[in-house]
Formats: sequence, structure tokens, C-alpha cells
Amino acid sequence: MNPVTSFLVGVCLLASTGALYLGAPYVALLFFALGVLIALSLKMANAWEKYVILRLGKLQSVKGAGLFAIIPIIDSVVAIIDVRIQTTAFNAAEALTRDTVPVNVDAIIFWHVDDAEKAALAITHYREAIDRVAQTSLREMIGASMLASLLSERKEADALLKDVIARKTAAWGISVSSVEIRDVAIPVALQDAMSRQAQAEREKQARVILGSAEVAIAGRFVEAADMYAGHPAALQLRAMNIIYETTKERGATVLIPSTMIDSLNPPATMERPARVERRASGPVVAMSKVAA
Repeated sequence: MNPVTSFLVGVCLLASTGALYLGAPYVALLFFALGVLIALSLKMANAWEKYVILRLGKLQSVKGAGLFAIIPIIDSVVAIIDVRIQTTAFNAAEALTRDTVPVNVDAIIFWHVDDAEKAALAITHYREAIDRVAQTSLREMIGASMLASLLSERKEADALLKDVIARKTAAWGISVSSVEIRDVAIPVALQDAMSRQAQAEREKQARVILGSAEVAIAGRFVEAADMYAGHPAALQLRAMNIIYETTKERGATVLIPSTMIDSLNPPATMERPARVERRASGPVVAMSKVAA
């Protein structure tokens, strides 16, 4: 009984008691009957409630927020529907995916009653029906999905599950706001195998990246070699810069091979074979003069 009805009934009972005390039994009976009539007929619905009223077994009306009156005995309130957003948690235990992997999936559905008349008259217990439909739809979705897609494409699975449940519950006046998969649990042995697979994939990717870097570096070296071949002075400056970078550290000792010293002075290196050639040709000329 709502506060307004309780107050009016209390006033009628007090008036009936006062009239009986003053010796007016008929007036007291009248106030008592009025109080009973108010208690049976005056109803009040909250802002989030819908009252479904039948009159002689037929739908009379659906009342919303505020005060309203019904005819006692003839009218009856068969359902009080809460139209606020409701949440229902459901799960699927040991459900097989398309690639025959057993998984345990926990999900939650957000829904509300969109049509109070259908929710009261089209189905017996709409809350239990939503739970059953959600579980069945979840198992169907798991059976049609691969494990990899179920783990990686969570948003797509949520949207698919929402559409399936919404189609099934639309006839009951239920509107589904969203469905969210909270957890997908797989066997421990499979977790280890997937961990090793992921590690192997990461190592493979790292090796591919390293190989690509080696190819790029080799290409740069080829370009540098071509440039140094056409500019010996640039190669000499580069060699001197390498030695300078090496000797920047205090107390460093550098051992330079003779071939590297020659590379620091290309003109001298080119003159040395020429001198050797001139020395070798001198005696030959002398001997030719003697023979003449």
C-alpha cells in the first residue's frame, strides 16, 4: 500500500472510530466501508513502474507513474513491471568452439522492458526467459566461432550476441541495450601451448625485422663503397675520422695495420709501385747499351 492510500485509509478508520465513540454506528460503518474501498481501489505507480490491469480477464489498461483508481473485484493488477535497465549475468561452462576447444565464458546483458503489456501477457516469467535465451545464444555463438576470433574479436562477438538475443526477446517487449563478454577461460594446458606459440611468433617477427635491417644496412654499405671508389679522398677522410673517434678515450692504445696506414695516404701508395717499376727497368736499359 502506498503512502497516500495508507494516509486516507487511516483517516477513514479514525473517523469511523470517532463516530462509533459518539454513538453513531451507521456513520462509523460508512467511514469503515469508505476506508476499505480506498484501500482496494486507489493505487500509485512510481516513475519506473508500469501496472498492467485486467478487467474481467481482459486487458483494461497499462498505468504509468502517479495515482489511479481501479474498480475492486472487477479490476485486478496482474503485473507490476519495472522499466528500468536491468542486468543479468550468465555463463557457458565447457562449451566447445568451432575448433573443438572447451572454454568457459562469462557474460552480462543489459536490458529493459520496452512494452509492459507484452512482458506481462506474452510470457510467464520474462526474467527467467531472458537468462535461458542468453545462455543458449552464447553457446550457439561459441560453437560457431574459432577460439582465436573469440579471444581477439571481443567487440564483434558482443555485437553478434546482442543482435541474436534482441531478435529472440523482441516478441516479449524486451529491448537489449548491450551484451558484454567479461571473461573467456581456456584449459591450463592450452594456455601453455598458446604461450609458446606466441613466443615463437614474436621470435619469428624479430628475426624477420633483423633480416630486413641487415638487407638495408648492406645496401647502404654498397652505396658507400661505390661513392668511396669514385672519391679516394673521401675514403681517406673517413679512415682518419675512424682513428680520431677511436683515440678520443683517454689512455687508449691503437694498433694500426700497415695496410690501413697505406689507405691513409693513397698518393704514396700509388707512387711505391711506380718506383719499383723504374728500378727494375734501369738495368735492362744499361745492358742494352752494352750489347750495342
